[in-house]
Amino acid sequence: MILGLLTLTVQLAADTLPSVSLSEAIERAARLDPAYVSALGQVDNAAWTRRAARLAFILPSIELGLEATKYSSPFINPGTGLQRTSAVTTYASASYELLSVRKIADLAATDASHEAAAAGVVAQRFQTAMETEADYYDVLANQELLRVATERLNRAREQLAVARARVLHGVAVQSDSLQVALEETRAEIDSAQQGVRLAVARLQLGRRVGAAGPVAAQPLDTLQAPALPLSLEQSLSLALDEGPRFRIARANERAASALLAGARGAYLPELTLLGENEQFDTHLFPQARNLSSLTLRMTVPIWTGGSHEVAVSEARVSRDVARAAREDTERAARRDVTEAYETYTTARDNYALAIKARATAAENFRVQEQRYRAGATTNLELVDSQVQLTQAGSDVVQTRYAARLALAGLESILGRRLLR
Repeated sequence: MILGLLTLTVQLAADTLPSVSLSEAIERAARLDPAYVSALGQVDNAAWTRRAARLAFILPSIELGLEATKYSSPFINPGTGLQRTSAVTTYASASYELLSVRKIADLAATDASHEAAAAGVVAQRFQTAMETEADYYDVLANQELLRVATERLNRAREQLAVARARVLHGVAVQSDSLQVALEETRAEIDSAQQGVRLAVARLQLGRRVGAAGPVAAQPLDTLQAPALPLSLEQSLSLALDEGPRFRIARANERAASALLAGARGAYLPELTLLGENEQFDTHLFPQARNLSSLTLRMTVPIWTGGSHEVAVSEARVSRDVARAAREDTERAARRDVTEAYETYTTARDNYALAIKARATAAENFRVQEQRYRAGATTNLELVDSQVQLTQAGSDVVQTRYAARLALAGLESILGRRLLR
């Protein structure tokens, strides 16, 4: 009785809970998911890095400074030419790299890194959506499974009343009612456990959408999932061309290759133009002497203690790792796409079969129940038909949401919505 009251309490609580639609849950979860917020931040970081690399071709590096020094004994101030114990210097300097392979390589690397970050946002958006859908479907599935468990409990109680009446009238032995009583107890336990699973699922959905407590999911249609608009080969081609994880892998390889080129370019001469203006005096804003300079500097690194060689080696290893990761990701494409595609197709077909199986199980239970009332069958056959009907009802629920979740997985790989 206590277990039955717990199940009833869970059912009644649904009427007082806040609820969300699937689209609303996905939208709210995207704003709250730390991984998605981090992905957006990576795009901002990559955009500024790319912007800085582009500005390096337009603007020089500029620095302003002011120095004020107090000496222990007088010295000749370079601005006034007189002996003073203090000196103030202001300066402005600018430098521009006229020729640098590293600067060109940095531009290519930042472009690729920005593309990878943008693809990462798409990938994380779909990943967050898939996780949210999984939590949403978990609420709906557990809600329907609770209904199936409750129906099983109600049938078991009806059967127990019939069994006891048969025992009282002497047409059945005591063990018949005991078998049915055992089924009622099992049904009551299953119903209570399913109620707990539903309560936990609602709490998880609430956490996903930013609520402090449980949240109910608004029901979805129960129609059979439609056929996919793409063939398996079309899906594979689309994944390789537009799938976010594949775009990330290719962009990472391009960025690593560009950084390797930049590290190798450090062996080549660099040509830099430098300009500087200095003013000397003993006042805060010196005006006594103004000195300007313009320098054209060419540097050729000969030996830097092995730092260039280490940088080239590290960049080459990073490039090789990125290339291996890209090749592995592309090799895994057929397996991943096929798994998601066929899982959806199979679950879609199984849903139709599960509905037929449930109808068959319901008819079998009806016949067995009538035969048991007439004394033409045993209580074991009746209980078995009851278990089969419950299992058939559970299969309908599970295959329905398995198809929806498989679709979300395929869309995550493709980076595109297919049916919504």
